[in-house]
Amino acid sequence: MTAATPYENARRMFDHAADLMNLDGGMRNILRSAQRELMVTFPVKMDDGRIEVFTGFRVQHNIVRGPAKGGIRYHPSVDIDSIRAFAMLMTWKCATVNIPFGGAKGGVIVDPKQLSRAELERLTRRYTSEISILIGPDRDIPAPDIGTDSQIMAWIMDTYSMHSDHTVPAVVTGKPLNIGGSHGRNEATARGLVAILREASEALSFRVDGARVAIQGFGNVGANCARMLEEFGASVVAVSDSKGGLYNPRGLHITQVQAYRDRNGSLDGYPEADRISNAELLELPCDMLIPAAMHSQITTQNADRIKARIIGEAANGPTTPEADELLFDRGVFVIPDILANAGGVTVSYFEWVQGLQEFFWTEREVNAQLERVMVAAFQNVLHLAQERRTNMRTAAYLLAVERVASATATRGIYP
Repeated sequence: MTAATPYENARRMFDHAADLMNLDGGMRNILRSAQRELMVTFPVKMDDGRIEVFTGFRVQHNIVRGPAKGGIRYHPSVDIDSIRAFAMLMTWKCATVNIPFGGAKGGVIVDPKQLSRAELERLTRRYTSEISILIGPDRDIPAPDIGTDSQIMAWIMDTYSMHSDHTVPAVVTGKPLNIGGSHGRNEATARGLVAILREASEALSFRVDGARVAIQGFGNVGANCARMLEEFGASVVAVSDSKGGLYNPRGLHITQVQAYRDRNGSLDGYPEADRISNAELLELPCDMLIPAAMHSQITTQNADRIKARIIGEAANGPTTPEADELLFDRGVFVIPDILANAGGVTVSYFEWVQGLQEFFWTEREVNAQLERVMVAAFQNVLHLAQERRTNMRTAAYLLAVERVASATATRGIYP
């Protein structure tokens, strides 16, 4: 039997929530499908004079509660199915933390590591031109994702601004500070997850101080999570990147690991730790497991060997629905992606607001507002999970789908 696609998994979770809510057929049909899908093919001149044609996408799942919001990823595995799935997840993520955005996602099928900086800029500007019929500060606001960063957001903002004949800082978030970015944006996803993990540990009556943590994925989110949890007194026993991982049951020195990775480009060859695979990392003895890499990492094939008490989904869709049920039955507390990693989109919302107002906040103000939003969202989801005697993912979906369905019903169907 072939594995379910990310979009099939996303729809399955929605259908489960819709069934529990007794959502009527008409509303179910509206919320189950993307509102707009754009596929573009565009030429880019390479440094050696060759012309290559790339394919990209932008999908808006739902814009009932506000402008569409979602990242842009550059990766060879990008396809329309995964973009549809992540656009839908963004709708529920924004609704879970109750910020006034709908869900979107975009991407280009490309390995950005194979491009020069000039080629990457030309690709980004042409892709921006192609999707400019959808994006805008009051319509659809992109952000960084896998394979993209603040510099790419700057090129998107500049390209859109050139077409508009004036500077439009609010068209993207995750920009550099010197062109309208927000303090705290780079660490936002990790900071939000750490706040959620702290709340979860209190709910389960154990301390973050001294907890053993394993983190799959050592990019921006994974590395910042590791550093912040270490500052809280946790022992980060394992981390990994795309080439494999490191394990030291006595704990890794995260600053040293980061410095090694920055010097060498990967974790490969780091001393004072055992080499492990990404798959082995998931099954290590630990208190907290943070999948911060790719989707569909925890499946029915390995769910029964997961030893963590808490799983905080920093990545989108790292746990399949079937595995989620197995973990819940075993008493593993899974904090779903639409709650766990919503710190990034929350501070993106703050950046968007600052850009529209042209009035900027201090990092302390940003972090305080992020803490407020994330803690409130966690407590709301936990209360509903306890009330309905269900897992956190189902509770988060119930909360999110109800908010989007309610807004849809209030607005009505045009015309």
